[in-house]
Amino acid sequence: MKSLDELKAIREAMQAQMGLRNEEGDKTRLVVGMATCGIASGARPVLKVLSDTVMERELTNVMVTQTGCIGLCQYEPIVEVVEPGKDKVTYIKMTPEKALEVIDQHIIRGQIVSKYTISETIG
Repeated sequence: MKSLDELKAIREAMQAQMGLRNEEGDKTRLVVGMATCGIASGARPVLKVLSDTVMERELTNVMVTQTGCIGLCQYEPIVEVVEPGKDKVTYIKMTPEKALEVIDQHIIRGQIVSKYTISETIG
């Protein structure tokens, strides 16, 4: 059991983190589903390629994050691209090679890679 002071310190730290996230609201986010189903389907190498490529190419306006279950297990690994002021784009059945293509085409050139999106696959 934590003391009241420890709990307050944890709360303040989390609130500070939330403040940082709000300041990064102008960045494009690449969100990788890293629940058990995503990891089992190969999400770790996808996350690594995205992170490494964003750093190597010095894409300072892009942030790679991870999340838990997205709820579409049969389409894992999933990468969501969330750009400020635009609709979210969900890429499914990703591989490291597809992730590189998404960075090159979507993130750098602004062209959605429709053949990997959920709307193209299901719709």
